[in-house]
Amino acid sequence: MGHSEQQKNQCYEFGPFRLATAEHRLYRNGEVVMLPPKEFDLLLLLVQNPGQVMNRESLIKALWPNTVVEEANLNVHISALRKALAENAGELHFIETLPRLGYRFIAPVTEVNGTAVISSISRALAENGAGSLNQNAVTAVNNHAAADWSSRRRWAAIPLWLLAIGLLGVPAFLYFKPVRSTGAGAPINVVPLTTYPGRESQPAFSPDGNQIAFVWSGAKDDNTDVYVRLVDGGNWVRLTDDPGDDVNPVWSPDGRTIAFYRSSPDGDGIFLVPALGGAERKLTGVWANRFGFGSHTWIHWSPDGKWLVVSDKTSAEEPFSLFLLSPETGEKRRVTSPPASVVGDCSPAFSPDGKRLAFVRVISALVGDVYLVSVNGGEPKRLTFDGAGVSNLAWTPNGREIVFGSRLGGKNRLYRIPVEGGGAEWLAATGSEAQYPAFSRDGSRLAWRQNTSDEDIFRLALKSGSENVPPVASLIVSTALEASPRYSPDGKRIAFVSNRSGSDEIWVCGSDGENPIRLTSFRGPLAGSPSWSPDGKQIVFDCRPEGNADIYVVSAEGGQPRRLTTDPAEDIVPSWSRDGRWIYFTSNRSGRLQIWRMPAGEGDAAQITRQGGFEPMESPDGRWLYFTQDRGSSSIWRMPTAGGDETPLFDFHQKNYSRGWTVTSEGVYFAVASSNTQSTIKFFSLSTGAEKTVAEIDRVLPSSVSGLTASPDGRWLLLPLFAQRGSDLMMIENFH
Repeated sequence: MGHSEQQKNQCYEFGPFRLATAEHRLYRNGEVVMLPPKEFDLLLLLVQNPGQVMNRESLIKALWPNTVVEEANLNVHISALRKALAENAGELHFIETLPRLGYRFIAPVTEVNGTAVISSISRALAENGAGSLNQNAVTAVNNHAAADWSSRRRWAAIPLWLLAIGLLGVPAFLYFKPVRSTGAGAPINVVPLTTYPGRESQPAFSPDGNQIAFVWSGAKDDNTDVYVRLVDGGNWVRLTDDPGDDVNPVWSPDGRTIAFYRSSPDGDGIFLVPALGGAERKLTGVWANRFGFGSHTWIHWSPDGKWLVVSDKTSAEEPFSLFLLSPETGEKRRVTSPPASVVGDCSPAFSPDGKRLAFVRVISALVGDVYLVSVNGGEPKRLTFDGAGVSNLAWTPNGREIVFGSRLGGKNRLYRIPVEGGGAEWLAATGSEAQYPAFSRDGSRLAWRQNTSDEDIFRLALKSGSENVPPVASLIVSTALEASPRYSPDGKRIAFVSNRSGSDEIWVCGSDGENPIRLTSFRGPLAGSPSWSPDGKQIVFDCRPEGNADIYVVSAEGGQPRRLTTDPAEDIVPSWSRDGRWIYFTSNRSGRLQIWRMPAGEGDAAQITRQGGFEPMESPDGRWLYFTQDRGSSSIWRMPTAGGDETPLFDFHQKNYSRGWTVTSEGVYFAVASSNTQSTIKFFSLSTGAEKTVAEIDRVLPSSVSGLTASPDGRWLLLPLFAQRGSDLMMIENFH
């Protein structure tokens, strides 16, 4: 075996972990630990140099070659790596921080290919001294390691991982669904397409396949714009530079123009810009409120270049539909007319022959299925029946299959399904955090977004006894998603949503995050928006076991959940009245989202708002019902619980944070975005109508989940925050 092949097949062991370079995977006691690509690269660099101080500059150069990156990015990845190694959960410590110097891997590391321990930590410390380091030697090692690291073709080892799936047999099959046989031809190869700091997303190949358009939040992760770059590398070209969010780039068939979607405070719209850069042109305005859809797209260009298909609507009462829009004349033709009970149709894509459209019909927030329809309209054909979180999609260039993103099983994965019908098959080579598929025109390349984000629940001290800004610290932490916290009435427990078990379920834990216990086991459909009964014995929530969203209740001690609503409309976001007699919820039974109320025991539900309503919440004294006017609206309204007028209270003008608020006896806590990387917690006083800043936080809230909850004693505020936020673009070469 040659030296380079030996390096590719190298494994490293430390503590209970095994780092397999050929598979690009980390194992803990034989179980896979999911690591984003950047964290894997960082860990490999550290374990290859145990006992050595790796300075920050060399690590940054190795991980982000030829890119200007701030040190904060390295801190984020170090923090995420420590979390994956569970350093905070026990006595095991692997990575040491040396102030003003860098980081050092302090555990003994052993190569598993028959070689002895490559670098005993005790030997390294004995040679260098625990407190005094030979800085010249360290610098030399760092420079050599960084140069060697950045020159390696690490991702070329991934096909060996695919081969290992077959060699491992039954154990591997239990974790991965097998990749479809590729038949004759070159083996597929998985490579990173972009590895910039921040978030890259929504790739789109140019018609000739040589360029890729994509969305990037920039080096500071502060604003999403449209960029273009050669697929094989080189410098990017920035096409848009607007304070709004520019997303969903699509190429014209002649490759000269890129259409994109812009969301801004001045209104949303479809724009055109030359692919080589230049002045943009607004094609049309569109309905702005698209909150709650999840990861979707809104436009696509027909193969003959005559039409754009656009997801849009003309009033709050109707669902989103698909329209054909002429880029030349502005003519608009309706294609779909979804029922009023659904959120609407989105993520449209023309078939390669231009005769059909594939799209996602969103039944409830984040839940939908794939449909096909003729471009001339008619009754759509349903392709998937999972009721899972289906999102964006793409046709294979031969027109025989559709690849789509889905949260089936609780993970963001890409699946392929024949357009003539049949079962969906997981594209295992794309991993478990993949979205936004895109094909080159010849079908040999598949690109997608690889997500590396992580959401945890943090606790903010409201009564710290200090004049300083209250501190914020993580409370409920895992490598999975943690969201939607709610304090129990006595403040001793917290209900929350987590997918740590593989699907979105309702959990409870102690007030300090201890002893987490799973209450539900739906194993697939999205369960969310938990709310406690006033006696603390039950939790009401929404769930979608059959695709349609309904209200359920479960004992706070566990047991079989009980379904409370059976209407075919979307029934979501429940909450209990303070006296325990009623359960409020949001529903579109009347054609628009309104607040409804039903007896907590048995009885019919009744609509109580007429001007729109979403996410109801009673005041602590039970006199007022607070709510926002619509999904994605940050205008907070209220009405007397005994009945009366619906009146606006205030608007914090944050559609992305529209679920980030909670009511106390004195007022309303709410979150606003200071920037795309910072959040501000504010307080609106009910007595004076004045607002004040409570805390500045160097993290952001997720936009699609319920946000804040205050402890009954007023000491704490819980909120979900991104512990890590990032994504890269990946690509399969020689796709079959």
